[in-house]
Amino acid sequence: MREPAEEPYWNTNVARHPGILRAVPEGCGDALDVGCGDGLLARKLAGRAKHVTGIDKSPEMIARARESAADEPQLTFVEGDFLTIELPRAEYDFVCSVTTIHHMDFEAALVRMRELLRPGGTLVVVGLAREASPAEWAAWLAAAPIVRITKALRHARSPQGMPVVDPQMSYGQVRAAARRLLPGVRYRRHVLRRYSLTWEKPV
Repeated sequence: MREPAEEPYWNTNVARHPGILRAVPEGCGDALDVGCGDGLLARKLAGRAKHVTGIDKSPEMIARARESAADEPQLTFVEGDFLTIELPRAEYDFVCSVTTIHHMDFEAALVRMRELLRPGGTLVVVGLAREASPAEWAAWLAAAPIVRITKALRHARSPQGMPVVDPQMSYGQVRAAARRLLPGVRYRRHVLRRYSLTWEKPV
């Protein structure tokens, strides 16, 4: 399968793409990108999966995604609400979502991702949360200079029109809910103000 082209832009979401791509299971058939935006990650996933579906509520983002993948038949982009749109249950070998789940009801979205995943499949969620505890604030203060410098050096930017919502859940709340809903989930907090959840659905 082909390797993705050079990044058209970089930001703290794109920084997590390599880790997501490494988590794609070998021989992946169908992959789902929840909150695909302009389709950048979905296009990269097409190098590791036979078919990739991207879903997003934003008509503008979906239009850009479809335009950028016009010559790639293994990519499908769907406009709609992830929590209500009809999708095949337990059919995806890989499900991922990058900084989208805080735009939705966290638990409902995580349960739906779990249900759509095929037994033995892999789920990766990269999210944004808020600082609440002294330890979380200390981690933020320690990382803040690194984040600012990295963004400046990499000329961080996002596609115009990308929807933005402030997170309501704290990192601790995310971790607790994920561990309850996804037994055995691997939770990790990253320096560039993101967390990740990685989970393999039992066979």
